[in-house]
Amino acid sequence: MKAIPLKKDIYWVGGIDWNLRNFHGYLTQRGTTYNAYLIIDEKVTLVDTVKHYLFDEMIERIKSVIDPEKIDYIISNHVEMDHSGSLPKIVKIIPDAKIITSTNGLKGLKLHYNQNWNFQEVRSGDSLELGRRTLKFFHMPMVHWPDSMATYIPEDKLLLPNDAFGQHIASNERFNDELESGILLEEAAKYYANIVLPYGEQVKRALSALSALDIEMIGPSHGIVWRSKIPEIIKLYAKWADNQTDRKALIVYDTMWDSTRKMAYKLQEGLLEGGMAVDMRDLKTTHISDIMTELINAKLILIGSPTLNNGILPTVGAFLTYIKGLRPAKRTGFAFGSYGWGGQAVKIIEDVMKSLNWEIPVEGKKLQYVPEKDALSEVKEIGRELAGRTGRED
Repeated sequence: MKAIPLKKDIYWVGGIDWNLRNFHGYLTQRGTTYNAYLIIDEKVTLVDTVKHYLFDEMIERIKSVIDPEKIDYIISNHVEMDHSGSLPKIVKIIPDAKIITSTNGLKGLKLHYNQNWNFQEVRSGDSLELGRRTLKFFHMPMVHWPDSMATYIPEDKLLLPNDAFGQHIASNERFNDELESGILLEEAAKYYANIVLPYGEQVKRALSALSALDIEMIGPSHGIVWRSKIPEIIKLYAKWADNQTDRKALIVYDTMWDSTRKMAYKLQEGLLEGGMAVDMRDLKTTHISDIMTELINAKLILIGSPTLNNGILPTVGAFLTYIKGLRPAKRTGFAFGSYGWGGQAVKIIEDVMKSLNWEIPVEGKKLQYVPEKDALSEVKEIGRELAGRTGRED
């Protein structure tokens, strides 16, 4: 359990969670890391901690560099317990260490742990001198909690933004250029889509505040450290924050007796003939958090369900509840599905799309029982029409 150097006298001392597979209902098939950073200076500083059950791993890494009792400051960029969970244990080792946190961080830590530790509150723009280095703090409220804060070290051009720019990846590799780029960007997109997406306006403000900084390395609190392609990941965050999308369709559906599935495939045919890229996701086989990874870049979202008990299939209901919470904006929607006698599913889906202020240029389509060839041909034409109505982004 060795610390990994990032810069001279700055180390990664986090923990690797190889077995994590679910994070707040978000599937983490590749596990995750909880990243903590140790700064050796006249004042020794630990930035964030790890989930409580990886405390021993973090301490062993710290011990490979320095006696933990020499730590003067602990920076708590975020209260959530995957980052603050080891505070009670490390405070027992270094009870006099100052815990530096934001205004909302102070409130949150007291509510989480009911302890009157040696806190020091910092406001956005405040600095802390360590000796050769200075820490600068930037509050980032609602990216993605009210207490979220970034710590910047100008002498090393290192940004430690907690949950921003992270990914859920368990890996012994620590840097982005040590992992396959496609996997890394996919996990970065999935992370944003499932955690940060509702807070686009707050992300824009944070990016604006950070734009004046000279950054050559970003150490998030999950996943790898960015030491290259920094403009690329910042550009992606700006795109996602503004809900900019590609000219791409995503068809999401579930089916009972294959009628809704047949409609989905005919819509795909029409969209493809209309020159539009298409992804298909069956809710029986694909988790909603993985679907969000595709939705984040898709302009046109088609959602299908048969009618069940005057409603929709539970899988579709769960997906609609999930996207209502994540609030993807600036999309175009289309609802479809089969029915036996009620036929309410299409309206239920459309109502959710309207609540998200999505455009609905074509009225939803429902077909009774088993769709015949002519009816499916109509569905295919709807796909072509939707492709024609979905223009390119500026």
